[in-house]
Formats: sequence, structure tokens, C-alpha cells
Amino acid sequence: MKTIQVFLYHKIKYLQIILIFFCNRLNLSFTIKSYLPNKNKKVMKKLIMIFAISAIAFSGCKKNQAFKDEDGKVSEDNQNVQSHADAAVTDATNSISEIQTLHGGRVANSQAQQAMNALTIPCGASIDSTTIGAGTIKINYDDVTACNNRKRGGSIKLTILNYASGTRWNNPGAVLEVVFTNYKVTRVSDGKSIKLNGTANITNISGGRVWQTILPPDSIYNSLRANSIVHMVNGSNINVTFDESETAVWNINRKYTYTGTVPFNSAFNNTPVIKCVGEGTGTNNGISNLENWGTTRSGDAFTNQVTEPVVWNTSCGAWAPLSGKLKLKVEEREFELITTLGVNAQGTPVSSGLNQCAYGLKVEWTYRSRTGNRVYGYP
Repeated sequence: MKTIQVFLYHKIKYLQIILIFFCNRLNLSFTIKSYLPNKNKKVMKKLIMIFAISAIAFSGCKKNQAFKDEDGKVSEDNQNVQSHADAAVTDATNSISEIQTLHGGRVANSQAQQAMNALTIPCGASIDSTTIGAGTIKINYDDVTACNNRKRGGSIKLTILNYASGTRWNNPGAVLEVVFTNYKVTRVSDGKSIKLNGTANITNISGGRVWQTILPPDSIYNSLRANSIVHMVNGSNINVTFDESETAVWNINRKYTYTGTVPFNSAFNNTPVIKCVGEGTGTNNGISNLENWGTTRSGDAFTNQVTEPVVWNTSCGAWAPLSGKLKLKVEEREFELITTLGVNAQGTPVSSGLNQCAYGLKVEWTYRSRTGNRVYGYP
């Protein structure tokens, strides 16, 4: 903030008021040098009082205007980025889980393995395994194939840390480094896109592989079946580009718990369903349970707190959460944005069943006694 000096003369009182008011409007501080005789000091005090009242009124007007201008778009942006990251995490862990050299776990029988392959191959992508000897593979997306109204381009490089020392993805505590290089998700219906560049780490807290949660309930699979698989994802300073123009910076701290809600049957000829529950694990500026924080496309600092776990499943996909609640705070705004996931077109939470997916999310905000809201459809 710049500082200027305001010289006040008692004969131009109206100019004094206007000058001081516009100093505040232009975000300038000021010092006052008075050339008023002693007998006019009372006038000076009145002018200062007028200025103070004007400043308060102007500040209130700005807050009211911010409320009127709010549309909840930053919450929609945030959810879109998070869901694209969730889908990429799923591709990463599924791809690693398919390669015995990298996961180091037991191999299922041929019938089960065939079903796992069908379940885990990323849509519109190919796997480059030329550096597999170093514990690294790369997922290359073709930027052509449309999968659920979206196509993906760029690449994700996956590396198991400490691979040379014997660490494999199946081990509890194993860490998978994920490097996004121009990983771009484009909505086919309108061409809007989000692109990620940066690095995140996925930690296999529980050990094991996600597909083990959907093995048939037959006794033959008892030793291989898993009740749940838990992962932690941490990433800092990930660059986000919206529609190849506006940019943001994003940090992620999230816990994922996977369970099989619909397992394979004994013949492996049905469609299984895996549920994922996402929780925020980060802390920033004294706020805990954050799933992400950083700067918006407008350059404003934000935090996004999970107040109710975010739930999605493989039937509807990571792009269409079934439920969850988030509290997003943008710096210098007087109100928070409350996001409810899994609503219908009218903004009412719905009970989503198998192959019955929610319409979108609802964003609400309150300032003093007034409220606003908006419903956004999932991409």
C-alpha cells in the first residue's frame, strides 16, 4: 500500500473530504499535515469523523457487492480439479497393480486375472513399460478417445520409490511417485479443459491392491481378499490451467479408503463396484481436515475443508461423487462457500444406487441475514 501526504487547508473543506475518501477508494494510506489555526481544530476533528464514517460505509458497500457477485464458481472449479486428480490416482494405482514385477504380490488364477485386466486398463491410454526395470512406467493418453464425455491427453509417469532396495507396491507403506506432464482432461460436450503439471505421492498405507476388495466370497479367495485398501495422497504446488488460459496453484492432502460393495460372483461374469471414501488430512493456516488448498484462477488464496467424507464409486466414477460436504474459504471474502455433493437438478441431496448417479453439486453462501446458492452439474 502506498502512502501519500494530504495537506489540509481550512478554506477547502469539501475538497478535503473528497480527497480523503478517494485515498481510501484507491487503497492508499495517508498522513495529514495540518495548517489550520488552533481555533479550527474542532473543524478538523469533524472532518476526520466524516472520513471514518465514509470509510466504514464504503467497506460495507464492497462486502455487499462481493455477496451479489458471488456465483460459487470457485467451488465448482475446485471439485472439477479434485475429481480429475481422483481419476488419475485410480489409473495410477490400477496400472501398477496389474504388473507383478511392480506390485510384488500374489498372482490370482487365470480366470480372476483376466477379469482384473478388464477392470483396470485406463480408458483412452497406453502403458509405456520401457523403464520398468527401474520401477517406472508411463501412462500416455491419446487425447482422442472419449470416455464418459471426456477425453484425456498428456502423460502420467509412475515410479515406485526405493524400488532398487526391494520395495514393491503391495508392501504396506510403499510410495508411488506420480508426475503429471500436461495431463489434460477435456469435456467433449463444450471443449472446456483442465490441465495438471506437477508431482504427487501416493502411499499404500494398508498394503495390497484395490481389486482385492472385489474378489468373490468363495473360500478359495479368503487369503487374497481384502476388506479395505487405504491410500494417502500428498502433492504440493501442482500447476492447474483452465481452458489453456487462467492458472491456479494447488496442494492436495487426501486419504482414500476403498471397499468392495458389489464383488465379483464365482463365474466372474458380473460387473463389480468399488466404493471410495475421501477425507481431508491437510492443515494450513490453522485449518485442519483440508483436502486441498492454494490459489484460485483469480489468484486468491483458498482452503477447502472436508466436513463430511466425499464418497464416489466405480459405477458413477470419480467425476460424480455420491455424497460429501466441503467448506471452502477464499481469502478476504466475508463468507464461506458450503458445497454439498450428490444432489439432483433442484439441489436436493439424492440417494444414489447402482448405476443411478447424482446430477451435480450445490454451493451455498451466507452474509449477514442473506443467503445465496447455485447448482452445478457434474462435468
